[in-house]
Amino acid sequence: MELRHIALANLCISAANMRARGKPDLSHILPSIRARGVLVPLIVRPAEGDGRFEIVAGKRRYHAALTVAEESGGEDSLPCAVMAAGDDAAALEASLIENVARLDPDEVNLWESFTRLVREGRSSEDIALTFGLTELQVKRTLALGNLLPRIRGLYRRGDVDVATVRHLTLASKARQRDWLALLDDPETYCPTGPQLKAWLFGGASIPVSAALFDMANYAGEIVSDLFGEERYFADTASFWAAQTPAIEAKADGYREVGWREVVVLPAGETFRSWEHERCPKRKGGKVFLAVSARGEVTVHEGYISRHEAQRRAKGEVSQDEKPVRPEISAPIQNYVDLHRHAAVRADLADQPSLALRVMVAHAIAGSPLWNVRIEDQRATSDAIAESVESCASEARFDEKRRAVLALLGFDPETPTVTCGYDGEQGLAGLLTQLLDLPDPALLDILAIVMAETLEAGSVLVEVLGPLLGTDMAKIWQADDALLDLIKDREVLGHVLADVAGDEVAVANEGATGKVKRKIVRDCLTGENGRAKVESWVPKWMAFPPSAYTARCGVGTVSRAAKVADLRVLVAPQVEPQPLQQAA
Repeated sequence: MELRHIALANLCISAANMRARGKPDLSHILPSIRARGVLVPLIVRPAEGDGRFEIVAGKRRYHAALTVAEESGGEDSLPCAVMAAGDDAAALEASLIENVARLDPDEVNLWESFTRLVREGRSSEDIALTFGLTELQVKRTLALGNLLPRIRGLYRRGDVDVATVRHLTLASKARQRDWLALLDDPETYCPTGPQLKAWLFGGASIPVSAALFDMANYAGEIVSDLFGEERYFADTASFWAAQTPAIEAKADGYREVGWREVVVLPAGETFRSWEHERCPKRKGGKVFLAVSARGEVTVHEGYISRHEAQRRAKGEVSQDEKPVRPEISAPIQNYVDLHRHAAVRADLADQPSLALRVMVAHAIAGSPLWNVRIEDQRATSDAIAESVESCASEARFDEKRRAVLALLGFDPETPTVTCGYDGEQGLAGLLTQLLDLPDPALLDILAIVMAETLEAGSVLVEVLGPLLGTDMAKIWQADDALLDLIKDREVLGHVLADVAGDEVAVANEGATGKVKRKIVRDCLTGENGRAKVESWVPKWMAFPPSAYTARCGVGTVSRAAKVADLRVLVAPQVEPQPLQQAA
């Protein structure tokens, strides 16, 4: 390069400059340029046809020098390193190297410049070596080219996080437009981050590494994650069509070498090691193939079920049985299972009474397709926990729960009906018990299970309270656990007026919180000469709830407001019905 001074009038910005668009931020360098001028040479090259020079690197210094020249009314020349004309790739690299070393550009700027380098013939490896990056870093930046311009703009402004952008690079342009439509609709949920990946793949994403079959013979579409090193199957149905016979072939391989039995678990079902015991092949151990929802196959060699181990210990099962090849293969079994399932569920749709019993059995015992969780009523302090545990409502509910435990023949000390069944036959065994019960008894069981799994602090509570005619004044009694929690001075003043009257509240407006709480307690208990106040309920706890102040922050009030119209619509149509007594 040749070093020379060039007049400002003979300089212009090159299209190869990675910051060619817009006027740059000069706030950091303008004071030093005013004080000392431009000390670091600009990188320029001859422009075509007009005798000027294009600035490849040094755009901010050039604009700062222009600003100083306008302020002083003069015109200066700038130190410049002159490159050879015509090499766009070299010019781009010079601009990038200087800008990356001086100030990290945003990733979209890098993508624009790296893309232009690729068009000029540079490979990802060349770019990585030039800028001291890994090839994967370069590929990640280039992956942004798969995004629609609007999504790149959202990412540049920080409106979309990196995890969301990473998953969007896997999507087709049409799918990206679908996602943008969700983003623009305030009434629709728009998946981001890990949820976006599930949305793109319609469930679990299946990596190519999960395939047991030869990928060379696979004709389906593969999607590359350019932000990482993994590739995924675009069509899960095509994957399973190829994976299922490959799993059966793997199972056959174990049978060929003498394993007594090879069990292929249904996809998504976990191998529960705690329900099995180790057993070598020579003593009749089995092989279990666990297939995850993502298609990965995990092999567990040399196990038998704990139940079988117990039978062997009692001499009920011989350990010397020779391996027997199954009568039908896994694909045939799959064919049979799916057709029988289709027939049974079509008939089940015509039998709602039986379906109700099957649903209750699932809710109690669970299954690989059901995940039922019990509301644990987690309290934030021991005082709150003790208050709830000792309240009349809990005692009443516990009495009904114990009646249902007895009806089902469960251990009376089982804490919940849900998850309380421990019979050997599992879900099927529980269903046979429910078949013998009349509908009123079944509804009693269902009511307890639903109550145990009703989420505390949910909008549903705000709907059910009025529908059931729940009256907190009849079943709740104020206690110290609540009164001690009221610390806000304004709120405590309203509570005092609510319990003792406005006159007492005004008279004690300047009193301490301790004094106000004492007056409230005396009114509720009728002590120290105070008239006893019966059936008082704080506004937040009533159905429907309300607030004492204009401030926000009352969860019951905000939740009730969301369903206020719904409650008006359904309340007149539903009459609360008493539960049938479990016989």
